[in-house]
Amino acid sequence: MTFFQNHIGELYALCTAVFWTATALAFESASLKVGSLAVNIIRLLLGFLFLSIFAFILRGKFFPSDASSYNWLWLSLSGIVGFVLGDLFLFKSYTIIGSRFAMLIMALVPPLAALFGFIILHERIGYLSYLGMILTLGGIAMAILSRKNNKSGFTLKLPVRGILFAFGGAVGQALGLVLSKLGMGTYNAFASTQIRIVAGIAGFCILITYLKRWKQVYKALFHFKAMVGIATGSFFGPFLGVSFSLLAVTHTQTGIASTIMAIVPVLIIVPAIILYHQKVTIFETIGAIISVVGVAFFFIL
Repeated sequence: MTFFQNHIGELYALCTAVFWTATALAFESASLKVGSLAVNIIRLLLGFLFLSIFAFILRGKFFPSDASSYNWLWLSLSGIVGFVLGDLFLFKSYTIIGSRFAMLIMALVPPLAALFGFIILHERIGYLSYLGMILTLGGIAMAILSRKNNKSGFTLKLPVRGILFAFGGAVGQALGLVLSKLGMGTYNAFASTQIRIVAGIAGFCILITYLKRWKQVYKALFHFKAMVGIATGSFFGPFLGVSFSLLAVTHTQTGIASTIMAIVPVLIIVPAIILYHQKVTIFETIGAIISVVGVAFFFIL
């Protein structure tokens, strides 16, 4: 019992990694069926519903009406950066390079979160952070590069657009995580997530209206298989995953929490093989492991 009490933040982070693995697989499937924009707005609406019901049971409040203006300001900004910008890029990368490679590139979130944490929160980073960054980048490179046939050198095995979208998702999630810690303080993690989702929904409503994509969203609501994937991803993502990530950064340092949450590239390999029959090379597996080890070096050693 003492072990769990002393490492509650780390355990929250481990649960988050499991939840995000399930979320990535579910949202990849749904995005390929109805498009990433429709998946984003619908999953936030479902996530807000799940959170609101839970918040009412837990706190007696369906809506975070007791949050301060300070909470609303920074958590809303976190929602715009993390959900609208970060997840818009991430979900688009699912449709180009798949969730397994997207999650591998998302291993860059911890180093980026540490950088933003240092700049915004003045959090200290370890001396071996440069080695960790090199290992993380090296592991990602090993997974996404392949040797040219009968030629020296390497070539990308993935479309550049997909890699850039995934990187944009990593930047958005890292900055959103740090801004959420700044805005949350001692306020309830689940209510904080509600505020972030409200801001995310507002942002996507503006974007969808500007792009005139509401018809696409309406059609997605009647696509049964896509809605099963969206509902599953919404339960494990905006509801459990995001909330547990906030609990994790509340009970331990942002970098340590992000390190544990970064094991998704390794966790996702087996389900990707079983569910989607993806072929995973030994170099991709080793690369994923090295990237996670690099994240650990970045914060723990």
